[in-house]
Amino acid sequence: GRMKPVIVVHGGAGRIFKEREQGSRDGVVRAALQGYGILKQGGSALDAVEEAVRSMEDDPHFNAGCGSVLNEEGEVEMDAIIMDGKNLDSGAVSAVKCIANPIKLARLVMEKYDILHKLEGTGSWFSEKLTVGFMVHRNFDFYQLRFWETRERPSPVPGNSQRDLGTVGAVAIDSEGNVACATSTGGLSNKLVGRVGDTACIGSGGYADNHSGATSTTGHGESIMKVVLARLILYHMEQGMSPEMAADTALDYMKTRVGGLGGVIVVNSSGEWAARFSTKQMSWATVKDDQLHYGIYAGERHTKSVDEALSSESGGF
Repeated sequence: GRMKPVIVVHGGAGRIFKEREQGSRDGVVRAALQGYGILKQGGSALDAVEEAVRSMEDDPHFNAGCGSVLNEEGEVEMDAIIMDGKNLDSGAVSAVKCIANPIKLARLVMEKYDILHKLEGTGSWFSEKLTVGFMVHRNFDFYQLRFWETRERPSPVPGNSQRDLGTVGAVAIDSEGNVACATSTGGLSNKLVGRVGDTACIGSGGYADNHSGATSTTGHGESIMKVVLARLILYHMEQGMSPEMAADTALDYMKTRVGGLGGVIVVNSSGEWAARFSTKQMSWATVKDDQLHYGIYAGERHTKSVDEALSSESGGF
């Protein structure tokens, strides 16, 4: 039988400043609706998560793409991963610069090269090998530049910035029952040059397997890598837990074992979903059965029909 498609997106866990809340809500809703539009037309989970993440990379409210935080040298270095649950194919890029949409680059790595991961210098490496239309310089978010110029500490301290935990991600299941995940980030503000965080690590920043489901994570990178958070959640689902239970169990373990906070979005192979976090906030949105749900605070959940949401798209939410 054909599955009902589902998409879930997150715009990062952590503290979201009041004046940026509405923009974060609008951004995740827009991304979820765009991804769902692809699924609704019979498109693949892979295309849907890539499109949802691209939408958030193009939105300066998020620490990814054009909203990325700056490293210690005042440069942008971005990480991204995408994974196909059908055959466990994955592509990831780390520390890429001057690229509008690292998630597209991760997809290219997955499809054109038989490698999981391409490290620093990816930009020039790709432009020599391929002519890709998205190698554009961006005027990165002025907000980030201001934050970087006024920074007090010479080294990254976890939790130093309200946006240190910022990542964007998406998971989906399509009408064929295939799942996929995608995650993208600008990393830790003021981080060391070339730092590779959890986002681009398979099993940490994301994981997708048709047999169990897909997940995308956000939060304190070192902690996420220590517990291999994304894979841990799928393991719990393989043991029979619901997405919500699996997410809570894994986040709880990360908190008690290594003191790390974070957030996750999950969809399982039967189309059940969850958006859970141990931080104060995480912007998230999901669409299932033509119903849109979204929120930022724990316990907050707004619901609208997709039609209603699409008609108010232009005027904000």
